[in-house]
Amino acid sequence: MNSRNRMLQDENPDVARRRAAMAVLARAASEEIAACLEGIALPAFENLREAESGLVMVRGRIGGDGAPFNLGEATVARAAVRLASGEIGFGYTLGRNKDKALMIALCDALVQSGEFAGVVETKVIAPLRTAHLARQQRQAAQTAATKVDFYTMVRGEG
Repeated sequence: MNSRNRMLQDENPDVARRRAAMAVLARAASEEIAACLEGIALPAFENLREAESGLVMVRGRIGGDGAPFNLGEATVARAAVRLASGEIGFGYTLGRNKDKALMIALCDALVQSGEFAGVVETKVIAPLRTAHLARQQRQAAQTAATKVDFYTMVRGEG
């Protein structure tokens, strides 16, 4: 068993919940997140780090176990917030969408809150996850429609 699998097995359930929520939020469009958050009475929060954009180095590997190398840079937006109850949330997203980074940070903090975790899961994370799965299935169906099967038919011995 490799170290990554061992790490995932030993992972704290709260960390796993945050990880799953962040994966869904990162794939969602900012308009989708905003629409889901409209239905929630959001608590007071303060910006620990104003939403900003910058660059991160993207690392790559040749093969699965090759030496890492710097592939290039990617633009990201990031933000950090603290709820009035003390939970701190962080948000990162590819691109320059500062509003999306702020909404992701807010959702991260809310997922950690005992009071809001259930509401965020049912009103934000679950609908976004369902929409993402529907997009994946639609794309898979469109891809399958273009599949061409090649075969060779032999007509007797020649």
